[in-house]
Amino acid sequence: MSNSSNDGPGSSGRGGGGGGKPGSPSEAHDRHHAELRRKRRDAARAGRGESIGSEDRAGFAGKPRRRIDREDPARLFVYGLHTVRQALLNPARRKLALYVTANALQRLELAADQLAGIAIHERSPRDLDRLVGSDAVHQGCVLETEPLTPRRLEELSHASLVLVLDQVTDPHNVGAIMRSAVAMGAGALITTSRHSPVETGVLAKSASGALDLIDHLEVRNLAEAIEELNRQGFQTIGLDSEGEGQLEETARPGRIALVLGSEGRGLRQKTRETCTALARIDMPGEIKSLNVSNAAILSLYIARRVLNPQR
Repeated sequence: MSNSSNDGPGSSGRGGGGGGKPGSPSEAHDRHHAELRRKRRDAARAGRGESIGSEDRAGFAGKPRRRIDREDPARLFVYGLHTVRQALLNPARRKLALYVTANALQRLELAADQLAGIAIHERSPRDLDRLVGSDAVHQGCVLETEPLTPRRLEELSHASLVLVLDQVTDPHNVGAIMRSAVAMGAGALITTSRHSPVETGVLAKSASGALDLIDHLEVRNLAEAIEELNRQGFQTIGLDSEGEGQLEETARPGRIALVLGSEGRGLRQKTRETCTALARIDMPGEIKSLNVSNAAILSLYIARRVLNPQR
């Protein structure tokens, strides 16, 4: 986890806001992701087809290839046994090709009908290193796929518990938060379309399969999205060290949307003003701050106990 996230929500929680200074790495990072999102939207509107030909899929062995999961808007590579297995089982995901070692194919433990229609290419671990990079823990399997289609706020009628992230930028944190959200039965994860990670192999691996098990919504204006959640009957609770009450005392049965701020800055002022309540997580020990992913699992657990007190 990123050490820069130590002053996370429920601890630092200060309002704040703007991005990095002009020309800073954070500004370049934001421009890159904004351009990638724009390309993905354009590609979706154009009704894209197969991203590469079958001869290209089968012919990369022995050729150093650039890592494209962060560059190509129409496709990405997800890797790791848990991640690939859940992606293959997700009927909403369009799978293009599976690159896998013979051993990893057995360890996926999928029936033939669950792999029907997917081009499978047996490869060596070194071949897979060339595809996704030697630093990627691919465990012998890489799935080429298209990004998932984002969901809309109107599709949250089934959810009683959702998680909202206010410009949380670290993909490792967001992936860990997705995993916690699935474990705690949250119905959706809502992030901003800027200042948050796009779907990549790194994000998918950090989520360890959760990316394909939870609805992920991107919104342009977080304050407007929180207002819409309020209209849908959610109690929107911002995690903030200056909240008037403890989370377990503030949350009430019904529908709960937990709002967590970015690493370091916490919730932005507009976000704080739009939530129906601000609450804190009291910590009796010497350390008063939590990494945002740790704050997420703790707050989700507390909210779940409020929603289901008998469990």
